[in-house]
Amino acid sequence: MNQRLALHVLDKVMQWDTERATKEFAWLRLMSDFKYDSYRDYVAGARFIECLADWLQQFEQSERETAYKFLRENLVFVGAAEMQHLVERIYPQVIHGCLVTAAASALGIPPYGIWSDPRGAKAYDDVKRKTLFLGLSDGARIDVFRRSNAGRISNEQVVLATQINDTKWNSLLSKLRADLSDPNARFMFAFLLDDFIGTGTTLLREEEGVWDGKLNRFWEDIREVLPTHFQTDWRLFIHHYLATHAASHAVKDRHILALKSKGESNWFRSVEFTFGMVLPKEFPIDKSRHAGFLQLVEKYYDPSIQTKHTDLGGTDVRRGFGSCGLPLILEHNTPNNSIALLWAETIGGNGIPAMRPLFRRRQRHS
Repeated sequence: MNQRLALHVLDKVMQWDTERATKEFAWLRLMSDFKYDSYRDYVAGARFIECLADWLQQFEQSERETAYKFLRENLVFVGAAEMQHLVERIYPQVIHGCLVTAAASALGIPPYGIWSDPRGAKAYDDVKRKTLFLGLSDGARIDVFRRSNAGRISNEQVVLATQINDTKWNSLLSKLRADLSDPNARFMFAFLLDDFIGTGTTLLREEEGVWDGKLNRFWEDIREVLPTHFQTDWRLFIHHYLATHAASHAVKDRHILALKSKGESNWFRSVEFTFGMVLPKEFPIDKSRHAGFLQLVEKYYDPSIQTKHTDLGGTDVRRGFGSCGLPLILEHNTPNNSIALLWAETIGGNGIPAMRPLFRRRQRHS
């Protein structure tokens, strides 16, 4: 469907007068071309305005203005350019300062004196080479990270995933020692990278006294090589390009609980959580500001979208996994922490409404 026809359909759906239609069409064309049409998971031939017209038709006529107004005023779409900017920021924002501090400490000088000391540049480069970067998921943008740091970070320091077999671990270590001409060199830092954290449950959680999540699995994978491949004072950094306010605090608390529960010999001794951007505390929807839209969230819901994986976050996912209530879209996929009305797709039946997605989500779990 071409854009002109889609706008004509949308006009009929919303029953706008000429003045209102002219105003809204200008905004819709701008946002579609500039942002929303870049979403990667539209079905073939569909774009934002077609999906919007279809999405609005699931509501009664009297409800459509509420749904459209919420979208117009509250939706946040993080496009490829914004995410790339967040990826590119990690080196100057987080990594560089960490390396400077470590190099200065090794030389016994203050960080501000690192570049005035003749030994400073080599100490910095040595510490940098002793650093590994690993992707926590396919959203880690490891390819973008690698390209944005070409000439600064070696390809042998960047690993696509956290599950590494013994052959790969030994190869990483032997290349480190060859590059530094030091047969005893070991790794000093590891950075785990990911795109978004909504609740922190996927990263780390406790279920009936048992710890699980990506961080726990990374511990199980790495613990055997720690004595041989890492310095005793090594440090782990976990960096998310984008985070909710709640998750930025929750993961730190859970790490402390895990350390207390497992003990220092069975958990990471030094973990630092860093974020490219933390969404505002008031970003999620709430009754005081979004009462009308929340009525739609409650009314138009099909429980068939729930799975054993979503059950980890609560009894339903009306407001998204963990009831995060996020009006958030990432250009490569919509987080399940976002409001279900934005991404869920069902056939309904037996009195249960069919849910039509505005930004169709590609499910990673079934």
